[in-house]
Amino acid sequence: MSLLANLNPEQLAAVTLPNQSALILAGAGSGKTRVLTTRIAWLIQTGNVSPAGVLAVTFTNKAAKEMLTRISAMLPVSTRGMWVGTFHGLCNRLLRAHHRDAGLPQLFQILDSGDQLSLVKRVLKSMNVDENRFAPKQVQHYINANKEEGKRASEAEAYDEFSRRYAEIYAAYDEQCQREGAVDFAELLLRSFELLSKNEILREHYRARFRHILVDEFQDTNRLQYRWLKLLTGPGSVIFAVGDDDQSIYAFRGANVGNMADFERDFHVENVIRLEQNYRSHGNILDAANALISNNRKRLGKNLWTAAGHGEPLRVYEAQTDGYEAHWLAEEVQALNRDGLARREIGVLYRSNAQSRILEHALFSAGVPYRVYGGLRFFERLEVKHALAYLRLIASSEDDSAFLRVVNFPARGIGARSIEALQDAARAGKSSLYLAVPKLAGKAGNALGAFAAMIEALRREAAGLALPEIVEHMLAKTGLLAHFQAEKDGADRLENLKELVNAAALFVQEEDGQQDLAAFLAHAALEAGEHQAGEGADALQLMTVHSAKGLEFQAVFVTGLEDGLFPHDQSRNEADGLEEERRLMYVAITRARARLYLSFAQSRMLHGQTLPKVASRFLDEIPAGLVKWLTPRLGALPLHEPVLASARDSDIPKSLPRATQMGWRIGQNVMHAKFGQGVIVDAEGQGPDARLQINFGRQGMKWLALEYAKLRAA
Repeated sequence: MSLLANLNPEQLAAVTLPNQSALILAGAGSGKTRVLTTRIAWLIQTGNVSPAGVLAVTFTNKAAKEMLTRISAMLPVSTRGMWVGTFHGLCNRLLRAHHRDAGLPQLFQILDSGDQLSLVKRVLKSMNVDENRFAPKQVQHYINANKEEGKRASEAEAYDEFSRRYAEIYAAYDEQCQREGAVDFAELLLRSFELLSKNEILREHYRARFRHILVDEFQDTNRLQYRWLKLLTGPGSVIFAVGDDDQSIYAFRGANVGNMADFERDFHVENVIRLEQNYRSHGNILDAANALISNNRKRLGKNLWTAAGHGEPLRVYEAQTDGYEAHWLAEEVQALNRDGLARREIGVLYRSNAQSRILEHALFSAGVPYRVYGGLRFFERLEVKHALAYLRLIASSEDDSAFLRVVNFPARGIGARSIEALQDAARAGKSSLYLAVPKLAGKAGNALGAFAAMIEALRREAAGLALPEIVEHMLAKTGLLAHFQAEKDGADRLENLKELVNAAALFVQEEDGQQDLAAFLAHAALEAGEHQAGEGADALQLMTVHSAKGLEFQAVFVTGLEDGLFPHDQSRNEADGLEEERRLMYVAITRARARLYLSFAQSRMLHGQTLPKVASRFLDEIPAGLVKWLTPRLGALPLHEPVLASARDSDIPKSLPRATQMGWRIGQNVMHAKFGQGVIVDAEGQGPDARLQINFGRQGMKWLALEYAKLRAA
């Protein structure tokens, strides 16, 4: 069968391009991998290049393996000698082959992120640097950021005493790496770039060898990667760049979408081919994606289409609260599964990791098997486990495992020797580690004593606080919040810690005012148990939108579509931040093959309080004709009219106005002398006839006459 069989006209044009640098704008689901691999196979089959003359760069090892497998299936050639891999993998191969020229030992070691951080800490200690001023993770980020810009320590910005000290640490770190014969990930690319820059003979050798350079996910390249590719491109070589500027969502990792426009200019690209036919999604989904992304100004431009028909409209669900949103989602997933759709074919996407907590809770309660793709479940996340360990110590000083987890986190100068001495004292006295603290003297005894005193103070202070306040107080007093605030990449961890306050508030609400810390810890342990589905099981897939890139599902739920959440608040402070968020939404939409749900809540629990939210502006950017509201559009009905039923019947309220005329707000938490804490879910009437419907948890739903109810804000 011909290699070119079953290619559409644009794919055929891309595969058979003449030997000129080209840019292939490949939309989501347009057969990008097929075009890349077929291009390589066609070049080899037609004698334009030998297998050894191809350099193909991908962003994941998985993509590289898939590419080699497909080429092997197309052609009877060995792929062993082909240079197909990630930037880091190919640079490692180059440096191994020319380690002497690169100034490296033959068996140099590659440091992963954890190893690199350990080395940074050793360097800081050897230089007597105060880790409170120069946090190890911040230093690590500084070093990597400079390397990704192609800057050594001597070229790093040093305009005051603080920045000069950073540069000195960077220089000392580089010296230590050289002594130990070790390279970090950023060093692989920088050292490879320097090698080719300085060694003309080597550079010309590889330029002559690699006549065809193919790059996947070109929109995700950073500046140094682009410069590395330019170095390898000689007068007789061409670059076949495949990418989608509309799916550039990794600016926080250094990705520079501007590389695509620079490539067009630098390489005088005459061949720009747009792969716009989509083989994944139905028409309504693509039309929504096209309409949304058209609001971005800096685009190269393309318009996805499909021959598969319009399909179903996008379903939009407006929930009263985030809890109702999660409950509705669990019910809808169960209904889809009953209708014959496998759970593994359903993806649930959210903007921020912290959002998974409320969803996991609802799925756990409903008995829906799920897996968190590419991440940990909420109660398994490191920062959450640290926080729970502190709470366990407040609840019981006998908990040795909790003690060991947090005694030196954040760092308090309590080292392994001090812990060993404490363990010996505890064994001798047959007591817990906590109770053995007074038996230690000297510096170790002082540091451990200060830690125990902090726990005692927290225990005393907790006695007069509500459960969510205990959690909030603990996060502040233990230094956990401050620790992650100081981290460059600590934003997600901070959100997860703040979400723990919400978890405590929800626990109180669901357990009829239960404020017992031990009961909450038991609840957390149960939800952290074995409910997550095992490998290979038919399970719902939960993930952030970033993790969803490259995946597809029959049905997709995009949740939490509220301004401040998606688009995220942080985007306001970043150049082109909103455009990046819109690209992220574009990626979310284009994960769906047949059915797409978009949901948001009128109120969401933040920091233990229920706060009003506004629907995401992205919803307004989707044409109304493509959308089916499962709930009435906000404000479309008078307060007293019955709520319309969704596509699937549910006992959850389907739509509520943002506010009443009575001084109370839908979604507001209230207290009643008899029924306790509740949340307002509906309202009707005016003046003396005004009534509120309130959900009192275990006490159930109640309609109360406002004149006699004597409600107060909770």
